[in-house]
Amino acid sequence: MGYRHTESDRSLKGWTMLVWVAAACSLVLVEGRRLRQPRCPTGCTCTKDNALCENVISVPHTFPPDVISLSFVKSGFSEIAAGSFVHTPALQLLLFTANSFDFIDEDAFLGLPHLEYLFIENNQIASISPFAFRGLKGLIHLSLAYNNLGTLPKYVFKGMESLSKVDLRGNKLVCDCKLKWLVEWIHHTNATVDQIHCSGPPIHQGKKINDLLPPSFDCMTAEFAAYQSLTFESISVEAFTFGEDQYVVFAQPFEGTCSFLEWDHVEMTFRTYDTIESASTVVCKPMVIDHLLFVIVAQLFGGSHIYKRDTSANKFIKIQDIDILKIRKPNDIETFMIDGESFFVIADSSKAGSTTVYKWNGNGFYSHQSLHPWHRDTDVEYLEIANKPHLILSSSSQRPVVYHWNKSHKRFDRRTDIPEMEDVFSVKHFQVKGEVFICLTRFIGDSKVMRWDGAMFKEAQTVPSRGSMVFQPVSIGNWQYAILGSDYSLTQVYQWDPKQGHFVQSQELNIQAPRAFSTVSIDDRDFLLASSFKGKTQIYEHLMIDLSH
Repeated sequence: MGYRHTESDRSLKGWTMLVWVAAACSLVLVEGRRLRQPRCPTGCTCTKDNALCENVISVPHTFPPDVISLSFVKSGFSEIAAGSFVHTPALQLLLFTANSFDFIDEDAFLGLPHLEYLFIENNQIASISPFAFRGLKGLIHLSLAYNNLGTLPKYVFKGMESLSKVDLRGNKLVCDCKLKWLVEWIHHTNATVDQIHCSGPPIHQGKKINDLLPPSFDCMTAEFAAYQSLTFESISVEAFTFGEDQYVVFAQPFEGTCSFLEWDHVEMTFRTYDTIESASTVVCKPMVIDHLLFVIVAQLFGGSHIYKRDTSANKFIKIQDIDILKIRKPNDIETFMIDGESFFVIADSSKAGSTTVYKWNGNGFYSHQSLHPWHRDTDVEYLEIANKPHLILSSSSQRPVVYHWNKSHKRFDRRTDIPEMEDVFSVKHFQVKGEVFICLTRFIGDSKVMRWDGAMFKEAQTVPSRGSMVFQPVSIGNWQYAILGSDYSLTQVYQWDPKQGHFVQSQELNIQAPRAFSTVSIDDRDFLLASSFKGKTQIYEHLMIDLSH
């Protein structure tokens, strides 16, 4: 404890000034004479240089100064707290066995520069601070045998260059990504590590941790993190490249505009680039042909139009109206190329309209083929099956229909339909190792993932969905996702698991009434764009995460 000087103290002659009292040793120095030696603590047995404590409820602070070996047996303290042994700096060996504590705090052994042997065996330890052994530069032997450890924190052995033996036997270590660092450490350290077997995960269960190699751990994962929130509602989103720049366009039905955004390389955000004024806009579909940018603007009222980017005037100009007798209530647009020629198709959802394919003739777009009338199509998807062009139409009045390209007649012919899949709102496709899959969205009922088996699409996975208007696959690098939006709950992100051959749930996103998703890569960064029909349009960044860190 400290000693406070008073004027009376300073007037006393013949007394040596008291500078410091060492509470740990209970020494009182008066006129240079030692009045009292520290006693062996209650519950402990001491010899000249050894001490054994049994059934103590805390770490005592009053040991004889010559103690170099200290043992605790069947003690009742719950943890080894920071600085517990600063009062015994001469210790060379410290042992804990059959105690009840389950945690070792950071800097628990601070102030033990001479400690060489540390045995923490047959206790209840379930977790250790990453900095529990900080300062033990001279430690030679460490035993954590027969505790309840399932993992060890990374860098727990950092700075312990003198270690020659580590004993981890008797712990149920889970050899997952959190323990990858230990496998790497074992392969590089000069210390001997006793053979221990992994208790999990299944891929490593029963294996000796010494036999594992760092490449056997697949620790990379990814997630979508909120990046930027836009103040407007939107119903469709498209990312596209024009020239050497990348852009994003959103259809805003309530504002009646196509809003184009570009990437600000300084501010690192998406900013307004230009707009196309329209009415009741449902789709703004960009299409680049021979270095010219066209935008097909689909409207529920007032007809649909085609705009062209005038680079000299730096603005969009309307060049063409779309036949209002064919396209009365557009719901989706797809662009594609066949044999070097450019096409787009508009799905019409009215009772009197007709889903129509348009073709570029060098000066404008003309009606190439009406697929069928009266079916109230809600979505159209272009894809290639066995390197041959196909279209899939979803409809509110019939099952999805698959069309294939007749090269001789240069038109699409009906090939088949998708059985037992009524009320499909939209169809989107993706590929995995050359196999073709489709995601089918249903507002009421379960959405589906289907795989092409060479003759037809067959069910591969069922995804529970209610109030869903979009079930869209997106790929970023080697990552394949399917994102299921809902008007009634959180948006579900599914990630393709190649080992299981289907999607597994990986994340939830909070988006109000999502209608479409798109991805864009800029400045070596990947973004997910999410349109929202009833709230703010959202932008997420795709981040890589190393689970071993």
